Amino acid sequence: MSTKDFVEKDYYKVLGVPKDATEAEIKKAYRKLAREFHPDANKGDAKAEERFKEISEANDVLGDAKRRKEYDEARTLFGNGGYRPGPGGGGNFNFDLGDLFGGSQGQGGGGGFGGGLGDVFGGLFNRGGAGTRTHARRGQDIESEVTLSFTEAVDGATVPLRMSSQAPCKACSGTGDKNGTPRVCPTCVGTGQVSRGAGGGFSLTDPCADCKGRGLIAQDACEVCKGSGRATSARTMQVRIPAGVSDGQRIRLRGKGAPGEQGGPAGDLYVVVHVDAHPVFGRKGDNLTVTVPVTFPEAALGGEIKVPTLGGPPVTLKLPAGTPNGRTMRARGKGATRKDGTRGDLLVTIEVLVPGDLSDKAKESLESYREATAGPDPRAELFQAAKGA
Repeated sequence: MSTKDFVEKDYYKVLGVPKDATEAEIKKAYRKLAREFHPDANKGDAKAEERFKEISEANDVLGDAKRRKEYDEARTLFGNGGYRPGPGGGGNFNFDLGDLFGGSQGQGGGGGFGGGLGDVFGGLFNRGGAGTRTHARRGQDIESEVTLSFTEAVDGATVPLRMSSQAPCKACSGTGDKNGTPRVCPTCVGTGQVSRGAGGGFSLTDPCADCKGRGLIAQDACEVCKGSGRATSARTMQVRIPAGVSDGQRIRLRGKGAPGEQGGPAGDLYVVVHVDAHPVFGRKGDNLTVTVPVTFPEAALGGEIKVPTLGGPPVTLKLPAGTPNGRTMRARGKGATRKDGTRGDLLVTIEVLVPGDLSDKAKESLESYREATAGPDPRAELFQAAKGA
């Protein structure tokens, strides 16, 4: 903002007070307007936010006795026609306003202002050119954890999460000031940032240490938040966990984190998911797994077997004759839900059971089976290959 802009602004009009208003009257007017137009009370209202900036800027000048005096002197010189730029504006005073504010008055032309008016306006306007703008700040990101059952992870679930985060202090409406009327930080002039030299003609921008990057400083610090404008807030939120999440997965929920400041957006919520094991089913990516026991006659002769599914009716699979132990079969569409809404498969591993306790009749039957299937030693090639290795 240029010096000319500052001079032409009527800060008394902005606060709605007369030019001879007392310090108490200015403070009272500022507090009233600050409460009405504070961004936290007018979320999403750009006009209210701009009005709040104007009010803060006016208070920053009129609320400081030294700066108010300098401002009044500037208004007396230029606001009432005492000196005007351009030809003929003041008889023999034919000069450029930019020269006047730049501190270099033409020799012999300014009625005693040889050094310009930089001395008058230096304390008022030499603030690094930043103006008195307060910036919206994004809320902090929050991380939480949730434990789901195996079925909830596969199908998705809505779960309650109780979270603690930094939010605008309710006692002071997020202003940090007991009366809700903070003043613009004089160090950063409301920007929340300060520049420092980094050598080589470069400069770095850091958060202002005095206002902690907020751009505002409490005049009378709130007892609850100690002037920070932020306080710990606990809340319970219903969070939708999408279907198909896996154990250890980190989910990002945009805008569900801590509330922002000065109308800034909320942060994000990151949820780390833990999934309990299932007594029957396992998981491989989008596919579910299950091990199904079959008898030796079923594996040898083949047939149909029923297989359980997660949360649904069982499916029937055709078991080929001579199915070996450990073979995996596939039931399509009976797995976990994918991101596109389709489902993975159910991978069925066959486990051939070997009875440990046989009746006499069963033993006789197996002896007959062994005699009927007698043939070459099935391990002969194994030993032959071992010798040749």
